[in-house]
Amino acid sequence: MSAVSEFWLPPSASTDSRRLLLTRALRGFADGAVSVLLPGYLTALGFSSFQIAAIIFATLTGSAALTLWIGFAANRIGRRRVLLAACALMLATGAAFTLVTAFWPLFVVAFVGTLNPSAGDVSLFLPVEQSALAETVKTRDLTAIFSRYNVAGAFAGALGALASGLPALLAWRFNLDKAAALRMGFVAYSLIAIAAALVYRRLTPAVETAPPAQAAAPLAKARRIVLHLSALFSLDSFGGGFVVQSLLALWLFRRFNMSIAAAGTFFFVAGLLGAASQLASSWLAGRIGRINTMVFTHIPANVFMVIAALMPNLRLTLLFLFLRFALSSMDVPARQSFVMAVVPPEERAAAASVTNVPRSLATALAPLPSGALLDYSTFGWPLVCAGLLKITYDVLLLAQFRAVRPADEAE
Repeated sequence: MSAVSEFWLPPSASTDSRRLLLTRALRGFADGAVSVLLPGYLTALGFSSFQIAAIIFATLTGSAALTLWIGFAANRIGRRRVLLAACALMLATGAAFTLVTAFWPLFVVAFVGTLNPSAGDVSLFLPVEQSALAETVKTRDLTAIFSRYNVAGAFAGALGALASGLPALLAWRFNLDKAAALRMGFVAYSLIAIAAALVYRRLTPAVETAPPAQAAAPLAKARRIVLHLSALFSLDSFGGGFVVQSLLALWLFRRFNMSIAAAGTFFFVAGLLGAASQLASSWLAGRIGRINTMVFTHIPANVFMVIAALMPNLRLTLLFLFLRFALSSMDVPARQSFVMAVVPPEERAAAASVTNVPRSLATALAPLPSGALLDYSTFGWPLVCAGLLKITYDVLLLAQFRAVRPADEAE
């Protein structure tokens, strides 16, 4: 067991590293299941594509607003306390989606809750966990621990996507109401919130950062580079908002009449590909640098996504989507560790928030036009828009940050 742990974790990882990887996996499982269940459940309730997109918009917008405040307040309140409070909100979100079925109440719950329609993490947990995780290893191991962190979430998310087909299969097998069966997925979401809270309670004071002796402006030292990165990341996320996992599932439902169970299997395999690719991210970043890793894996992934939109049948579409998923997540650990490496430790929580919140807001803007496009046509316009916007981001990132090398890369 120790040999496996040594292989999996970087040398400087602590017990808190393991706990944060576990909570990321728990939340990844919940998000993976709900991101596929959500469009199927809302479709079963009779919602249009635009209404489903509006609820997705609410989840992303509300998360972004709360995440911005949390990123600046986490050090003052305490990271462990913030994470426990987030679990309580996650529990309430799952309970509300279990009990409420009307559009406007669901819209409000989506806005104030923690529901994540994406395969990635866009919730208020993200900046707090990222900044806490950065305290658990030495700087040289940042990319390695973030790759493990994201692999844990991606692998568990893949399992969650696979499990998302279970309620529909049970409804078919036992002749149950489909909407009622799918609603049980939100019960499981609440139970996972309780499990995550039990793990967060065991975090040690090492994940906290000492408050400064005198109040300082957030990002006093790293403001310029963080704001610059935030603007570029927002462009990438706006493109990604056209194809968040719930919307991609909805497109597959509409375009090819795919079942929830089949979509869950597809996202399971796609998630495994994404998880495996992130394991290679730290190795590649150590050899060609974080920025090159981000760009040179991301551009081919987005080309594959555009090609998938043009394919005439489901088999070819899934083939190119699988190729896209095999590369599209390799930039995530490199991006996260790059941000943590170029800012001082006391500004990491604020930097994580400032780089992630605009990303969440930008992601939130895209589902509405994406849903409108799906109501207008089943052609893959959302995929085309996403791919072209993301390629633009890749080119700009390479041009503007290729020469910026954190201290651990310059050594």
